[in-house]
Amino acid sequence: MSISRRGFIGAAAAAAVAPVAPGLSAPAGFTPVQARDRPTRQQADRFDPWVEVDPVALAHNVARVTRLSRRPILAVLKNNAYGLGIAEVARLLEPMPEIEGFAVVRADEAHALRDAGVRKPVLLMARAATSDVPDLSRRDIELSIYADDDPDRLAPIARDRGPVAAQAYLDTGMARMGVRWDRATPFLRRVEESRAIRLTGIYTAFTEEPEFDREQLARFMVIVETARSDGIGLGRLHAASSNGVYHLPEAHLDMVRPGIALYGAYPSRPLEERAMGELVPAVRLRARVSRVSRLERGDSVSYGRNYVAEGPVWIATIPVGHADGVPRQAVEGGRILIGDRTYPVIGAVSASHTIVEVGDEPAVSVGDTATLLGPDHPDVHPNTLAEAVGVSVYDLLMHLGPLLPRFTV
Repeated sequence: MSISRRGFIGAAAAAAVAPVAPGLSAPAGFTPVQARDRPTRQQADRFDPWVEVDPVALAHNVARVTRLSRRPILAVLKNNAYGLGIAEVARLLEPMPEIEGFAVVRADEAHALRDAGVRKPVLLMARAATSDVPDLSRRDIELSIYADDDPDRLAPIARDRGPVAAQAYLDTGMARMGVRWDRATPFLRRVEESRAIRLTGIYTAFTEEPEFDREQLARFMVIVETARSDGIGLGRLHAASSNGVYHLPEAHLDMVRPGIALYGAYPSRPLEERAMGELVPAVRLRARVSRVSRLERGDSVSYGRNYVAEGPVWIATIPVGHADGVPRQAVEGGRILIGDRTYPVIGAVSASHTIVEVGDEPAVSVGDTATLLGPDHPDVHPNTLAEAVGVSVYDLLMHLGPLLPRFTV
């Protein structure tokens, strides 16, 4: 009988995942889900790649961020929840009391959260098209305001529905989004006078350059103090992303706004951050070995013949490639976990295939599970892999193929 994709996902979700491997110590209080000794028939019959999301690791990371900040969390779910899947992650995070709400950067992401049944506050950290505002407001999605015309363009919606809930985005030096810090005070006065907007918070984003971040925070707090002295109600203050949670405690304010730390990757200085508060990757990218073969001296691998065998050697093909999120640079130091060992990536990573060198003996078999990213071995930890191949850890997670099946384990 053929196995449907839906049947595969359901069966795989019922199966557990591998424990943290020797060499990657599990933080105190973290209980990994144990793996089955053998794959089910449904799993073994499928070779397409998939993404696993670990709710135990998510809960651990939320607790760790809370311990570091002692503040409620506005969880950033932008870019498909850093590759883990926005609906899946939101459903797992929403019941946690530490989670105050969610932040996204696309209107479609905000709607996706409401479609998934999320009831906690949702902040859209981007300019909303005027045509989108009525639907966003109707679904209690908080807007971000920073443009000079925001009070005027929101006024018609306010006349129909009452003041629009929004947060003011202040540009304190990032020069990316927000009202410039030196124009923020008159802007906030206009917002207060317009009565079209109900200000629920103000926030900023840091450059993550330590000294300048402190200057940004000082600018932000001057604006806050001036506005309060003018009698302007500002709502909740937030500024600290994952980097700020670790490195700028004075910016924790009323709540913190982490993203990547919730998913188990360190934002900027992994060794230092791990010592401050250890995280557990909450995501795995997996597939099954689809071919094992032996090369003879002079045989080559993949496009460009970048790898030529110097003698007899065994290789294994895994049907997952750069279209799924495996960085092309993986051939420059990346390794893949199969069983309890990792093997080097060789040749060129193609759109749908990655090849590893196994060694003198055929130590792996067709159907074996390959883990390309996850907590199960130091070599496939997101930060380790990113450093080994020279890419950003943010790229590794956010570039996970959006069409890959995702499920919790």
